[in-house]
Amino acid sequence: MNMAKQNTYNQTLIEMFGLRRFGIKLGLETIRGILKGLGNPHRNFICIHVAGTNGKGSVASTLASILTACGYKTGLYTSPHLVDFNERICVNNKPISNKHVVESYKAVKKVHHGNREPTFFEFTTAMAFYEFGRQRVDFAVIETGMGGRLDATNVIKPAISIITNISLEHREYLGNTIAEISGEKGGIIKKNVPVVTGVRQKSAIAVLRKIAKDKSAPFYLLGESFKIRKHRDGTFNFYGTIHALKNMKAGLQGKYQMDNLALVLAACEVLEKRIPDLLSLKNIQKGLSLHTWPGRLEVVSKSPFIMLDGAHNLIAARNLSKFLGNDLADKKITLVVGMLDDKPYEAMLKALIPVCDKVILTSPKIDRALPVEKLLPVAKKLTPNIQMIPDVDKAVQHAVNYTSSDSAICIAGSLYVVGEAKEALSKVFSA
Repeated sequence: MNMAKQNTYNQTLIEMFGLRRFGIKLGLETIRGILKGLGNPHRNFICIHVAGTNGKGSVASTLASILTACGYKTGLYTSPHLVDFNERICVNNKPISNKHVVESYKAVKKVHHGNREPTFFEFTTAMAFYEFGRQRVDFAVIETGMGGRLDATNVIKPAISIITNISLEHREYLGNTIAEISGEKGGIIKKNVPVVTGVRQKSAIAVLRKIAKDKSAPFYLLGESFKIRKHRDGTFNFYGTIHALKNMKAGLQGKYQMDNLALVLAACEVLEKRIPDLLSLKNIQKGLSLHTWPGRLEVVSKSPFIMLDGAHNLIAARNLSKFLGNDLADKKITLVVGMLDDKPYEAMLKALIPVCDKVILTSPKIDRALPVEKLLPVAKKLTPNIQMIPDVDKAVQHAVNYTSSDSAICIAGSLYVVGEAKEALSKVFSA
């Protein structure tokens, strides 16, 4: 890309990120107005809608990878990005080009004449739908941003809705109980549209089941409608409504990914009922083998061993802790950790620090980041071996410089920390 085009792309990003000053506004009126001005591009392809607290990105990206392996042109919309904005909008597993980011931004900006300025997420959602329509994708797998009922993505009429799991999060927007939050996430369930879910709490199941019943939506629950049997070697058997698949293995590390893959396989079965011969075991296995999802138990170096994992809420932190305690039990671990101010940082640190030998507290460059001084009092109660290096770039470089080849580095606590760490590591390894 020449300098002029690069400058245009950079200016586009500056304008887009400037929309973050409008904060979070849940509601569908603004996004509907924008999409109407664009000709409602989201009605021109088959959508799959994914919500949940944890695992929704893994489920969405896995399903998109399988559909691509089947030969379908497939869009994938997720958030946040780690390094480049383009990661949010992918077609056939590849982020869209800088040129198409600029073009989709201009298209959305041209048609917006609403009563208020759109939020960053509303604007980028419209850009994704515009780009998927322009590229004439067959399928688009759409991940919600927050909640579901009033999330900007909830303008679609999907072929299937998937709700991964539910825990307490974003209480100021979604509610203070599992039942209330389930009602918000269950808002993506549409009339007569099948829903696949992995929720486990009785209150969550009851809420989602009632919403599905009221909307005549077929309801598929993990452990009830479809089941898995886990094996010690990391594989599992899947028992669905159509197929029994043996010795399946998730494309991503972590035992909890088995549940995520089970939801994907159940969704494939539902799609198969709607579109016969849509998916085959061969294509499923091909899709899994090609699937990657950066920043989720992602190993970026073997010597020293460096792993990146967003672990951006309590459940994710506990899952990471189990992985570190079991799979890296033979290594001394340096934890580079930073968190945002809307997370239960005390509980998250209590989950992560005990399985690590050294801790480096850091802070990503986002206004919602917790300062290291806020994390320090909690960390000091859990380990004496602590350093504070607020700049993520410098924290990562320090960890690499002072970690032996037979030890490990884990960078976690926020996807924003992971994103900055990926950039820092690219400089370290290219030097």
